[in-house]
Amino acid sequence: MKRSNLVSFVLAVGIAVPLVAQSSYPVASRAWVHYSKAGLAQLRKEAHTPEQYRALAVYFDQRKRSFQEQANQEKKEWERRSQNVSGPAAKYPRPVDSARNLYEYYDYEAHQAGVLQAQYERLADSASVAKDGTNHSR
Repeated sequence: MKRSNLVSFVLAVGIAVPLVAQSSYPVASRAWVHYSKAGLAQLRKEAHTPEQYRALAVYFDQRKRSFQEQANQEKKEWERRSQNVSGPAAKYPRPVDSARNLYEYYDYEAHQAGVLQAQYERLADSASVAKDGTNHSR
């Protein structure tokens, strides 16, 4: 039963991700932005304008939110599986260990995306100040 739920989830995600990736929304909108690994690396390397930095900040903000949502789901699953631990003789990794590891992974990735989002927002602000030629005290 649990295996069929996992398969259904993987299939649903597998169908939804390409649909999102095919859409071409402008970066300024709050719609989901998707870059390929190579496209993201190129954008990070070539970013010099406030608009490019903001586009990266939006991307990493969306990535952070996505990982936070996944972490919240895995935390609930971890708590659910913690109620049914079979004892010290259980083979590793137990289902509770897998859920904990996934939670920790998603939480870490959300934190890393948040750090990058803040970095690109700072870069966008400082590039905007340099472009305007004014210094706004904060």
